[in-house]
Amino acid sequence: MPSRIAKAQRAFEKKDLSLAKKAHTAELIKSQIHDSKAHESAGQYLGEFVYGAIDGAVTTFAVVAGAAGAALSPGIVLILGFANLLADGFSMASGNFLSERTQRDFVEKERKREEWEIENVPEGEKEEIREIFRKKGFKGKDLERAVKTITSDKKRWIDTMMADELGLLDSPKSPWKTAASTYLGFIIIGIIPLLAYVLSYFFPFFQQQTFKIAVVMTLFALIVIGVIKRYVTKKDLWKSVAETVFVGGAAAVIAYYIGFFLRWLVGVY
Repeated sequence: MPSRIAKAQRAFEKKDLSLAKKAHTAELIKSQIHDSKAHESAGQYLGEFVYGAIDGAVTTFAVVAGAAGAALSPGIVLILGFANLLADGFSMASGNFLSERTQRDFVEKERKREEWEIENVPEGEKEEIREIFRKKGFKGKDLERAVKTITSDKKRWIDTMMADELGLLDSPKSPWKTAASTYLGFIIIGIIPLLAYVLSYFFPFFQQQTFKIAVVMTLFALIVIGVIKRYVTKKDLWKSVAETVFVGGAAAVIAYYIGFFLRWLVGVY
């Protein structure tokens, strides 16, 4: 069943006022606010999948194109391609994991600091709340009432300080799921440019057209990524596909001619 946020996003995309109203009923809003897992949706990790997929397709095909430009054998292309696929994919997923974990640790440290300050310097923290709500337009009794309401609940007090003073929010993303989504995207899409060389390695019939087949397969992969990316960003479909194909194609062309140039430079023909 789609989440309230998903319904609201679809309503905005279609400019459907009726659907927007259905996504903003008191019952749905209350159930989402009280559900700590409501914000953890597949869409968040789909973004990580697309991120890994784009990098996987572009970097792997860049290796293939560079090797083709240097006129390397299919066996060498497979070795270089799979080494890049596995190692670079793991490196990228590890980086994503560490980034998400570091952000979580930083937010947790700042939350503990705010908690300590509330316990030890409560008047100063109340004044910070007062200033926060003064900037929001609260005055007089309304301002004091807001300060009293916020500071009467410790968790609410800390949450307000984290969001409004520090601009930090707890991320619903799991570092492990983030890394896994990135790695899966990298491997699943990144292997596509290599499939033509796998075929040519086992079936010599494909050797004459290996690179051309790899180009077509990679183009298909980039189009698929563009379609998925459009689902995440809600951009125009053709714009999303064209952007993805252009970036991937530019990387491939550069890699191909670098390989061709290096082949000429070292005198390998």
